[in-house]
Amino acid sequence: METESDMEHEDFEVKVLGNGVRRSPLKPSVNMDESSFGFIENDDRVLLDASLGNFKHCRDRGETPISFEKAGPRKYLYFDSPDTKVAIVTCGGLCPGINNVIRSIVNEMSYRYKVNQIIGIQYGFEGFISKYNHPVVDLTPQKVESIHLFGGTILGSSRGIQDVGLIVDKLVALDVNILFCIGGDGTLRGAHAIHEEVTRRDLKIAVAGIPKTIDNDINLIDKSFGFETAFTIANDFIRCAHNEARGVYNGIAVLKLMGRESGFIAAYAALSIQEVNFVLVPEMKFDLYGSKGFLKVLRSRLEKRHHALIVVAEGTGQHFFEGETLMKDASGNLKNNDIGLFLKDKISEEFGSQKFPFTLKYIDPSYIIRSAPANANDSKFCGLLAQNAVHAVMAGKTDFVVGHWNNEFTLLPIPVSVSLRKKIDMEGELWWNVLETTGQPTSMIN
Repeated sequence: METESDMEHEDFEVKVLGNGVRRSPLKPSVNMDESSFGFIENDDRVLLDASLGNFKHCRDRGETPISFEKAGPRKYLYFDSPDTKVAIVTCGGLCPGINNVIRSIVNEMSYRYKVNQIIGIQYGFEGFISKYNHPVVDLTPQKVESIHLFGGTILGSSRGIQDVGLIVDKLVALDVNILFCIGGDGTLRGAHAIHEEVTRRDLKIAVAGIPKTIDNDINLIDKSFGFETAFTIANDFIRCAHNEARGVYNGIAVLKLMGRESGFIAAYAALSIQEVNFVLVPEMKFDLYGSKGFLKVLRSRLEKRHHALIVVAEGTGQHFFEGETLMKDASGNLKNNDIGLFLKDKISEEFGSQKFPFTLKYIDPSYIIRSAPANANDSKFCGLLAQNAVHAVMAGKTDFVVGHWNNEFTLLPIPVSVSLRKKIDMEGELWWNVLETTGQPTSMIN
């Protein structure tokens, strides 16, 4: 992750379309003098680094620490509710909680801000392009009343880059003032490109991003919606895989979980049920063969305990496929080689050649996990993300994502949120916790 020394205060300044002049209809404070929680002011900030060490560093040098803009309701609004039209689009892969976010945006806009023109763009950014013939849909509180009970997205989704000019043409034709883009880093980059085209044309259209990544890998956001549901469901699969491994002599279960470039789901799932013996993630490299290689360590485990449970993230071990040509998906992401099947084959080859008795089960529940409905805590989190995104856009904020940091909801510019991908720090506390829980070696490199 970037350090404070790599960043500037300007990187964290959220753009606004103009000054708010309309009094908000909200009354967040329960006290007439607004002495309880009330409207957010411009100087309400959330520290990037809240440690005592960073405080002393900034104090000694007379510097102001870098901080995020705090999310929350504003006293004065930029948009006039009766004349405001909102569009919502969902892009990329499925993730628990998308429908919760859609529902919360619609309800917050309708009931709290009295905005009654809300439309859904179907099938991602394709929905803006005429040749696909995807009609827009009206979104009302009645239409979204029960969608949070189901996984997936009622708007549909797609991957791939579309013509930004045509997207903005459609926004103008639909008379849209506010666009919510729900998606991962590719979607957020698309949202930023839309903002830039809107700015080039001098249009007053706010673009807001709500980061959707089941892998929990968005930069400078400590938690993304759907992640908790994902590792909670993975917990059940780990329990079943453990039973499979223990059920036979020298039983091996290999469970592949999501995690294209970051192994947070695998790590948290392993910590949530302390039965995993090996966690393999994209952030680590390891050898297969040799005295310290994975296969040697695995055999040693089997000789002692006669069962082993391996959890591997999908993007792990891509160094084993160096020299092979990789395909890309519609969003430009490299399609990883299947590390799960690779490990299954290599384990079988190695132990088979040694005439070492074993039984191996391979499990890949990825699509089941990502299409599930959000659990209770994720559902709550989705609602609060959406509410804070609505507060921000109604005040004229644009080209931002709503995030979460140090137990506070934040606003940060899209460019800084997509500048890096969040990864597990292999020298940090989380990975140390994983090593303590699994008992695997700190290194499996010869």
